Amino acid sequence: MTKMLKRHMSHACRDANHYLPRLKGKAVTVVGLGRSGASAVRLLQAGGARVTIADHRQESELAETLAQLDAQNLHVCVGSEFETAFSAPDLVVVSPGVPSDLDCLDAVRTRGISVVSEIECASWFFSQPIVAVTGTNGKSTTVSLIARMLEENGHRIFVGGNLGVPLSDAAWTIFQHCEQEIDSASSFDWIVAEVSSFQLETIERFHPTIAVLLNFSPDHLDRHSSLDAYQSAKSRIFENQSVDDYAVVNADDPFIKIWKKSIHAHVLEFSVVNEVDAGASVKDGRIIARLPGGGTVDILSCQDIGLRGSHNLANILAAITVCLVCGASVEAIRSAVRAFSGIDHALEPVREHRGVLFINDSKGTNIDATIKAVESFDQPLVIILGGIHKGGDFTRLRTSFQDRVKHAIILGDAASLIVQALQGVVRLSQVTNLSEAVSKAVQVSAPGDVVLLSPACASFDSFRDYQDRGQQFRDLVNRLPSTEPQ
Repeated sequence: MTKMLKRHMSHACRDANHYLPRLKGKAVTVVGLGRSGASAVRLLQAGGARVTIADHRQESELAETLAQLDAQNLHVCVGSEFETAFSAPDLVVVSPGVPSDLDCLDAVRTRGISVVSEIECASWFFSQPIVAVTGTNGKSTTVSLIARMLEENGHRIFVGGNLGVPLSDAAWTIFQHCEQEIDSASSFDWIVAEVSSFQLETIERFHPTIAVLLNFSPDHLDRHSSLDAYQSAKSRIFENQSVDDYAVVNADDPFIKIWKKSIHAHVLEFSVVNEVDAGASVKDGRIIARLPGGGTVDILSCQDIGLRGSHNLANILAAITVCLVCGASVEAIRSAVRAFSGIDHALEPVREHRGVLFINDSKGTNIDATIKAVESFDQPLVIILGGIHKGGDFTRLRTSFQDRVKHAIILGDAASLIVQALQGVVRLSQVTNLSEAVSKAVQVSAPGDVVLLSPACASFDSFRDYQDRGQQFRDLVNRLPSTEPQ
């Protein structure tokens, strides 16, 4: 570990105790009672705040979550009572699914009241160094890799944020240890967090020791007012960093090159195309790394990587750069990379059926992710795509589809837009649901083909989330009969 990073490793109760007086007895409104919102409620209640929940849904829809919360010092403003939650808060905490430009939030801000994200609130309780990873694609894979590498090196890691477990869960654990006078350093050595643009747009002091920006392409334009607004939200990950911190950025991404000049932290880069002066890159089929004052380190051969695609190679380079800065050994990094086979719903092999390989890439929820998925295969592809359009131009799919995709099967709310964009490029079939899509894929595929679910869209038209969509795809594929019907 570098001398700079050692400065960040101190007792966590210091920060928790520093912020407790600011929360005790304060009126805090938590907007949105999803997973992050519920976690924030528990944390704020533990800190002595008087919490009000605001959610547009009816109380009957929230009953299961409400039953898991402490009703003491908890006020519930849901459905038609939603607006009353903003009458007199001292602080407002918003869940990532809540748009930050709601009129009620703007009105609160004009009264000088802070509106912050759940990750901002949780971070007040940390003195453990935070590794925060953002980008349009690859966040979950990179965060999972970083956690594996650091665990392989013997570190205790909290991994979460936009990936699965809210940061407030880690903060709650630290707070409980402080209350019980347990050394909270025994909980975690590092906080490794996936952070989204939705979470970053309402930070104030959120301060990663190592901030990672993997890539940038148009996405979430249904939520952000413009591409510039989306870009601005992503770049906020570097906002509170100082010269004692590290920024890890993609040297191959033209958007990110523009932001480098405004970063105050030490900048390290990763590249699958060119060697970099400080960071990780590829040379003669091997991954190498250079850190300031440390010379060149040979990590491993690219042939040892079990993940498909150059985009995943970039994710691995980013994770390696982070973990070398954190002090992980080359042996631990090698072991973690060799053992890592990917995460659920991201280019995940499901089954080979009659010579056709079925791949679940339900996590491919935007156009750029689907392009990268398609370009990861040399075999002829039958692709299943569609869902809710998040903004962006589906005609961007045409170039990568033209030589690789033999048949596109389209469903969901955005189906007509996708059909229009791909007309004349590939054979198209439009279906009404995922079951029909899988059946059609079986009909049009041949031995040696790959059937790829990579929707390029959000899932909420027909599914709870991308995990639900991916699991339903798995189930449908696994139920396919092994033999021809008699």
